[in-house]
Amino acid sequence: MLHRRTVGDVMTEEVITLRTDTPLHQIASLLDANDIAAAPVIDDEGVPIGVVSASDVLRHETGMPDPQGQDGNDERAWGKARARTAGALMSSPVFTARADWTIPRAARELHRRHVKQLPVVGDHGLLTGIVSRSDLLTAFIRSDVEIRGEVERDVLGRILSLEEGTVAVEVRDGAVTLRGHVPESRLVPVVVGLCQGVDGVVAVDAHLAAGRAGPGAAPH
Repeated sequence: MLHRRTVGDVMTEEVITLRTDTPLHQIASLLDANDIAAAPVIDDEGVPIGVVSASDVLRHETGMPDPQGQDGNDERAWGKARARTAGALMSSPVFTARADWTIPRAARELHRRHVKQLPVVGDHGLLTGIVSRSDLLTAFIRSDVEIRGEVERDVLGRILSLEEGTVAVEVRDGAVTLRGHVPESRLVPVVVGLCQGVDGVVAVDAHLAAGRAGPGAAPH
């Protein structure tokens, strides 16, 4: 099978964390100094129990609760507006990801939860990293050279065991063009499907004929 990059491949392992008693001024300083939009709050064991975002801090500075009502009931919203520590300001429960999740699964979870990042936890619920939208995008922003190499090496060579040179691969802006021949016609959709599964591929245009082509017989 192709190696599909996972959350563990793209996540940030060195995470800026907060404790429930971290004071507000320190939260603001940490977020600003590290240029991050949010930080997880962990307990004494290292388990994430909440998240404090820059927007939480900004709303606090106005002295008003979330105007969109995303903080839940009025009592909770006004409590966050008066917060002095991470424990009072954080959003909880915290939504988490696992390192073995695929990139699409993590992206769907970010979209479903309406969040910009997810703490990543291990088997015992301990924090092991954090993954953001920008981290996930790196899986799709790959050079054409990288994509071509994976198609030639893994799809055509390792998986399909095609002889070198039977299929020419061109990649431009993530779009893969295949020209050549395959042993059987039923392999054409297989080749296309496998290429579509390569991270960073945006389209596949296959000009493939079945059977062994003679000199100059490859499709154009």
